[in-house]
Amino acid sequence: MDALTPPPPAPDAGWRNARTTLSLPEVSRSISVRPGSKWRRMAAFLGPGYLVAVGYMDPGNWATSLAGGSKYGYALLSVALISNIMAIILQALCARLAIATGRDLAQACSDAYPRPVSWVLWALAELAICATDLAEVIGTAIGLNLLFGIPLEIGVIITALDVFLILYLQNLGFRWIEAFVITLLGVIAVCFGIQIALADPDWAGVIRGFAPTTEIVSNPDMLYLALGILGATVMPHNLYLHSGIVQTRAYGETLPERREALRYATIDSTVALMFALTINASLLILAAAAFHHTGRTDIAEIGEAHTLLEPLLGAAIAPTLFGIALLCCGLNSTVTATMAGQIVMEGFINFRMPPWARRLITRGLAIVPAAVVTVAYGESGTARLLILSQVVLSLQLPFAVIPLVTMTASKAKMGALVAPRWLTAVAALIAAVIVVLNVKLVADFVLG
Repeated sequence: MDALTPPPPAPDAGWRNARTTLSLPEVSRSISVRPGSKWRRMAAFLGPGYLVAVGYMDPGNWATSLAGGSKYGYALLSVALISNIMAIILQALCARLAIATGRDLAQACSDAYPRPVSWVLWALAELAICATDLAEVIGTAIGLNLLFGIPLEIGVIITALDVFLILYLQNLGFRWIEAFVITLLGVIAVCFGIQIALADPDWAGVIRGFAPTTEIVSNPDMLYLALGILGATVMPHNLYLHSGIVQTRAYGETLPERREALRYATIDSTVALMFALTINASLLILAAAAFHHTGRTDIAEIGEAHTLLEPLLGAAIAPTLFGIALLCCGLNSTVTATMAGQIVMEGFINFRMPPWARRLITRGLAIVPAAVVTVAYGESGTARLLILSQVVLSLQLPFAVIPLVTMTASKAKMGALVAPRWLTAVAALIAAVIVVLNVKLVADFVLG
């Protein structure tokens, strides 16, 4: 079958335009699902969820979690938990949309809405990807600085070279990309596990921190950080990414095969996102235990946190582990953001360009503001830019979440795999919460 010729599509009855191309055509249906035991078939679907999980622990999360943990202790753990539950539900809807219709979210928006609307959604999606890439540029540059002493300004430029890493992995095959990402996730987990053991947090306080409080909404500063955590957790580009990479599996076209694919893809993303919650919670717990409870409630800069870990935890290895984990997060996020950018551009405006060109353009758009802020304001400026990038992501969320929820609720578009009413109701509530919190954030900003 030709790479640009899709398999037999789901009925196009509910769409303005018929589907004409595959998502990520160079790797679409490239991973076979061989007959065999249930566990063997499930194993074939493991991988995409971990690529999605990368976006939930990228360098942008570090800035918001460090600031939240150092300033408010364990109180914002509840936000991390709620955000992760939202993410699990929304990513399950992404898999459902892809498997039911053969479209990724970008293609679905392009086929469902008038052209002016889809172009606006495309512009907003690109803005979200630029904000994501900005966080990766700054995070990777800081990681290089912490581990090797490379100045931030030079580190920002070096991050452009990651395009060669991505091209190499893509040439090896999609399973190699997944293996690379999962390996780095394992390194991150080990680094944080050791640091948490050294920090010896108040576990009773940690448990209490997972219970929500009204102070999060009533306190504007706390809400700003909470929205930053939300934006760093439920990321718009991940919704586009997941709906594309799920289709790398050759799961068949019959209804039973697609139901099985949906079940296994949902298990994959749910387990992976629980892992992401563990990493994000570990970062916030580390900040609360190492900084908040020692009176350092003003830590928001990754570099400052790195410097203080050794004297506060009493172990020389702590800052090195911190830097390694940060660099791994930046490298991982680079891979997934590139694929998300390809899905968004091809899906919305049907424009294809080589992955290396796409990567250089996106990275160039992120490098310019990062370099300017780094030169003008140093580390303090990059910390504020990191948090701002996550709030920008949060403000973009409704423009990806609302189309996702409405389309997966449509029987005409989804056919037999339409989302159950209870799932649609929960997802609609999530969308409403995101919109309300964003409106309150903008109102607080306008009112000073």
